[in-house]
Amino acid sequence: MNQPVIRLQNVTKKFKKMVALDDVSYSVPSGCVFALLGENGAGKTTTIKTLLGLEKPDAGTVEVLGMDSRKDAIKIRRAVGYVAENPTMYDWMTVNQIGWFVAGFYPDGYLRNYLKIAEEFELPLSSKIKTLSKGMRAKVSLALAMSHHPELLILDEPTSGLDAMVRRSFLESMVDVAAEGRSVFLCSHQINEVERVADIVAIMSAGKILACEPLSELKQRMEQWIVSTDAQSLPEIEADVISEHWKTRRCQMIVSNPTPEALWKLRDDPNTIDVEVNTPSLEEIFVALMENAENGRARHEIREILDPVDQQEANQ
Repeated sequence: MNQPVIRLQNVTKKFKKMVALDDVSYSVPSGCVFALLGENGAGKTTTIKTLLGLEKPDAGTVEVLGMDSRKDAIKIRRAVGYVAENPTMYDWMTVNQIGWFVAGFYPDGYLRNYLKIAEEFELPLSSKIKTLSKGMRAKVSLALAMSHHPELLILDEPTSGLDAMVRRSFLESMVDVAAEGRSVFLCSHQINEVERVADIVAIMSAGKILACEPLSELKQRMEQWIVSTDAQSLPEIEADVISEHWKTRRCQMIVSNPTPEALWKLRDDPNTIDVEVNTPSLEEIFVALMENAENGRARHEIREILDPVDQQEANQ
């Protein structure tokens, strides 16, 4: 069995009182596009910095390409291809010159590969970086990251601010990378586009992993039920209800791992008029898991407030 290109085991990272990574564990196999999804502040950027050895975890282990991110940070950064959300480049250089400059840090063959990729991306070699559109700059950054043929590409919101056509082209090129047996670790908030290219999806909120599995399996175990009813509430659902939204006598919910019996019971309820069953999109699953996590945190905060009061009353 191939060694995973990334492995996090019980990783925790705190910044003062804020927990950026909360006992995070997962692995990324070779030859796949792995997407890490989450809202701003979820812990995605901290994850990338930890993978690159730019931040050290307070607990747990992080391995990239079989190397320890604490001990082998420089080796990891040389081995992987990394594209930042806002890549910093020497704007006064031309597309050709920046390839020549970066080639000095890598073995022979880098510049030849860079020029080949630049041609595929239709980059103007004689144009200065400062004159390029954001989409073209993103392509330059990706070409620089790919030209030493890394086994792993790490991309932090690489399509942020790009138009739809450029985003699609950019993400589809990641599928080509995976097809060559290499791996892509992608942080993005472009959920609809990620759904088209990702093999494995991890959904993150407030430093915790809410789900991490192949996208096909995640969608297979989730169902969207749209229930029309004469009642103001539904009977007890024998399934894990992730989210529930009411509009008049119509309830839309996302359920996980429902059994056929649970659906039959709901349909047989005398107040049920109709139950429509759909496969939710990744975006609908993402929103449902986020709401569920937020509600869980709210309940936890309420308990933290009430528990001292309850304890005080018990001691009286």
